[in-house]
Amino acid sequence: MALADGRLPVLPLGADKRPLGNCPDCTDLACGGRPNMKVPGPCVCPWPCHGWAAATTNPSVLASRQWGLAWRRARAIGYHPGGANVTVVDLDNADAITWARATLPATTTVTTTRGEHWIYSGTVRSVNKVREGVDIKSLMSYARWLGPGTGTMADVPTVVHRLVEEKPAARPALRAVTVPVPAGGGRCPHRSPVYLERGIAMAEQRITAATSGVHATVYATFLAVLSAHGRCGCLTEAHMGRLFTAAQAKGESVRHCTDAWSNATKTLGM
Repeated sequence: MALADGRLPVLPLGADKRPLGNCPDCTDLACGGRPNMKVPGPCVCPWPCHGWAAATTNPSVLASRQWGLAWRRARAIGYHPGGANVTVVDLDNADAITWARATLPATTTVTTTRGEHWIYSGTVRSVNKVREGVDIKSLMSYARWLGPGTGTMADVPTVVHRLVEEKPAARPALRAVTVPVPAGGGRCPHRSPVYLERGIAMAEQRITAATSGVHATVYATFLAVLSAHGRCGCLTEAHMGRLFTAAQAKGESVRHCTDAWSNATKTLGM
């Protein structure tokens, strides 16, 4: 709670240093969530249950009954570097540390089980194995909290940006929408299509801008769109496709998008 109060998005990790399912239905990933958590698992509950996307600073979520089981089983605390506006250069062995000392500017450092974390201000795309024993953890990734470290934090150096850019981005394959739009109930009360277009554009931006709690952001955004437009008949497959595309571009699976949409319609009684 103290870390979250300091704006560090946190999540519980198990003895294997992997994220735990954060509600009873997701214990031991019974819901089908993927243990490496690069992409949040296909979970039907509305809570943010998996990996970096679950990291939060919300005290109500952290202290909730849904997360209680996971926190009792946790053996470590993880955090989302990107959500804290930092980048972690994870050095896994002595050779990697030697390389960092000769190549990277001094910054905040934390001792790990096998090496060191060098922490910089700013975010980049997360990439593993940019060189032997070196991983970059920032956006859409998680790291283990091992203390505040020592030294003054520097900005992400050019060499880290270059290492990340040299690795091709692994983007999820975007797939077509396969769930129906709720049936309309007559004339659209919004009258102007500009209102709807602005609402969809804002929803896309909300999803795109999320750096933590992506799982929950997608669900909340779907819920808001359906609440405003789901009963009046103005939503189309094209609008829904735009929202799904934005969510998939943030790493969400099609199955999760479908589940989130279905949960939102059920919540609203559609």
